[in-house]
Amino acid sequence: MFGHHFGDTSVTRVVEQHGAGFAPDFLFPDWDPEVLAAHRQLMVPDCFDEAQHKFIASIHTWVVKTRHHTILIDSCGGNHKNRPELPRFHQQNYPFLERLAEAGVSPESVDYVMCTHLHVDHCGWNTQLVDGRWVPTFPNARYIFSKAEYDFWSRTVGESGFNANVFEDSVLPVIQSQQADIIDGTAAVGDQLRIHPTPGHSIGHISIELVSDGGRGIFSGDIMHQPLQVFQPNWNSRFCDDPAMARVSRQWLLEYALEHGTTIFTSHFGNSSAGNVSRRGDLFDWTFI
Repeated sequence: MFGHHFGDTSVTRVVEQHGAGFAPDFLFPDWDPEVLAAHRQLMVPDCFDEAQHKFIASIHTWVVKTRHHTILIDSCGGNHKNRPELPRFHQQNYPFLERLAEAGVSPESVDYVMCTHLHVDHCGWNTQLVDGRWVPTFPNARYIFSKAEYDFWSRTVGESGFNANVFEDSVLPVIQSQQADIIDGTAAVGDQLRIHPTPGHSIGHISIELVSDGGRGIFSGDIMHQPLQVFQPNWNSRFCDDPAMARVSRQWLLEYALEHGTTIFTSHFGNSSAGNVSRRGDLFDWTFI
């Protein structure tokens, strides 16, 4: 369990699952093995499994505790969800709520759940199965969704594909319980969080910035899947909806973090999943914290 502090605000990673994920030539259409070789010391063994020739992916929630609020950034894959096209997330049964408890978080104590986007591995614990019904896992929380993201996925109900069933079992029950806040554009949430629209990976993808007296952090969602994208910001993942906009958002993130000294809290990097951006000549560089 990785933790970081900005003054009296804490950020803690709570992992649902961690291990070998996608092969590099599947995840990145522009894959070049020489880039991995150049950054092997950074990537192996924490971010790349040489035996399986796959990237290591962490699926986790970031718990942010401020003076006034407990916030979850993204909510992983969820248990008992029907995901036949993505076996890694199909009918999971992980002790995620127990791990949250170890971090000092009960479902009742959560004030906000903020989803960077509505893909299968970012909103699954929004709900849990109780007596055959999907109900919000965090009964006192406001759930924050991007309007563009919500509008897009609400039109896919009943369709197949890698994100099938996600809106129905992990978003719609929150809407029906009247716990959702649909945010359009930039917005402030709580006392220290700001939303930045960063479309590209998905149509309504957002990043969430933490600003406190002790420093800055930004939760980047799927703008980047692996550290190699810091060195190759033109690389998109296979799952990016709008490749051109994804590159724009990735460049913005790296430049913004560099300019403001902002720690980036990623959704899938191995190691600590968090780090700082610097310059190496004309290129960006990455250091895990």
